Amino acid sequence: MSDEKSQQLVYKRVLLKLSGEALQGDEGFGIASEKLAQISIEIARITQLGVKVALVIGAGNFIRGANFCRSALDRVTADQIGMLATIMNGLALRDALDRKSVEVQVMSALAVPGMVDFYNRYHALEALDRGKVVIFTGGTGNPLVTTDSAAALRGIEINADLVIKATKVDGVFPMDPVKNPQAEYYSTLTYDQVIERRLGVMDLNAILLCQEHRLPLRILNMNKPGALLQAVRGEAIGTLIQQNGVTKHA
Repeated sequence: MSDEKSQQLVYKRVLLKLSGEALQGDEGFGIASEKLAQISIEIARITQLGVKVALVIGAGNFIRGANFCRSALDRVTADQIGMLATIMNGLALRDALDRKSVEVQVMSALAVPGMVDFYNRYHALEALDRGKVVIFTGGTGNPLVTTDSAAALRGIEINADLVIKATKVDGVFPMDPVKNPQAEYYSTLTYDQVIERRLGVMDLNAILLCQEHRLPLRILNMNKPGALLQAVRGEAIGTLIQQNGVTKHA
């Protein structure tokens, strides 16, 4: 990586939180090859600049535990199925990134010998230092805990400079922008504002973890080409959430 490219980067180690829905196509279920290709291109682009990238992936393209358990399953069982689905998504992402010549290591909070590696923080840090993309699956390994919380936790554990939550909208809004297209998004927020205004950014536990460890969080639209590149350069895209305008980079 040239010095010029390095100087363009504000964040050099990031944790990307992808929802399972980010992988699904127009059918609203499963994994779409075009979505995998798009995401892998965006990730490959920033790794070529030397950014260390880790991912936490959800399972909403297969199952949402909180919804499914209302009519069919016990919540714990539904969450366990969801954790297994995140492994399927992780394997699909690994394959897509491999096609872009990006080295990947998939780790799971659940032991699945012969398929993915069991999560080990030190092994994850070593892999990142070697330039591999590390995909964290299986959530935290516990039911009743969201993948948002897993993202905040893993971000702290790998010493990330920034957590990026990829969504379908352009940032954080005071109301649903789909229902109200006139709603203006917040370009910046503090953690306290997110909590006080009850903004549906991430679950409360994830926000509190980021706040306690002064870990900035950016919410952006993953469907916008170049969004990740803009984020790691510190450009104004989506919504930046941090503590009183001060981050660990100040």
